Amino acid sequence: MLNFNYSIPSKIFFGKDQINVLGDEVKKYASKVLLVYGGGSIKRTGLYDKVIEILNSNNIEFCELSGVEPNPRITSVKKGVELCKENNVGLVLAVGGGSSIDCAKVIAAAYYYDGDAWDIVKNPRKINKVLPVATILTLAATGSEMDTFAVITNMDANEKLGTGHPDMAPKFSILDPTYTMTVPKNQTAAGTADIMSHIFEEYFSNVKSAYVQDRMAEALLKTCVKYGTIAFEEPDNYEARANLMWASSLALNGLLGYGKNSSWCVHPMEHELSAYYDITHGVGLAILTPNWMKYILDDNTVDKFVEYGINVWGIDKNEDKYEIANLAIEKTREYFSSLEIPSRLSEVGIDEEKLELMAKKATRHGKIGSIRTLDTEDVLNILKASL
Repeated sequence: MLNFNYSIPSKIFFGKDQINVLGDEVKKYASKVLLVYGGGSIKRTGLYDKVIEILNSNNIEFCELSGVEPNPRITSVKKGVELCKENNVGLVLAVGGGSSIDCAKVIAAAYYYDGDAWDIVKNPRKINKVLPVATILTLAATGSEMDTFAVITNMDANEKLGTGHPDMAPKFSILDPTYTMTVPKNQTAAGTADIMSHIFEEYFSNVKSAYVQDRMAEALLKTCVKYGTIAFEEPDNYEARANLMWASSLALNGLLGYGKNSSWCVHPMEHELSAYYDITHGVGLAILTPNWMKYILDDNTVDKFVEYGINVWGIDKNEDKYEIANLAIEKTREYFSSLEIPSRLSEVGIDEEKLELMAKKATRHGKIGSIRTLDTEDVLNILKASL
């Protein structure tokens, strides 16, 4: 296990009715907030009215940025920064899923940056100071409620990039599983795939001595497999929603990556799909993941796939190791299909036209991946296999 420094600073309020802490928590940081959210779902469910009621009753002034996109745009970030400066905002409060939260984080960081907000997405080293951020989570998927990262899209440049800073970690996040019960089936499925992909990115690593982290990863993967199906079929099942929500946070708050040297692979590939075709992030990940797994399977990686097959899918350990590995990959593919997620890029409107361009952009900073590094040609082969 490699050396690491442990810090997970976000305060979590988990469970039913935890929104009741909102007023007191906000007042620890600010008297004026920017409320950031996406479409009309939080208004249809009554969550918006509850948030406004709490802010008003605590004499907390607020302005609003609504309509944040599923792949949040830099244009929305810039609108948010303008609102913060016009209204002397002291905290950015995101109500929604990862898109709203990521947008809020970059608004908070861009507030103190004098240049173009896109600069700090391209180069997070330009982030020096960040407004406090808080979240009320409505979708189990990205883990952004408990980490220091954000992903923003620039449609003009066909770029979807990640950025981050320690101060972008939310000061507090309210995680009430009941807020995810109205999430449509397709979003529940895509969110589950997103959580699993976060785990895979850390799990499939060359560091073989991080036993604790690997066993935690397997437990979280089994949680997703079990409760993703239940939440998909029984949207009001609190146990399923609660376990998925907590798995989302634990998958990406740093715990699984501590002591490893992970270099992510499938996410950079999918970011290019979203940048050019604006597809649902979790869908893209679910399409690419089994094909990536199949492509990297060789004598150097097979033992890790054997671990995965035995410990997550319960495959008989006495089988030939390549049979175990291939069966584990197939079970992964079948699981995503059981959630009615498309299995081919062609099903989401992607053809061969831009594959080479996307492969080059996914590897523009060099090879990607940890357990097996991939160059441009490798990425292109995976994209082609995913058509």
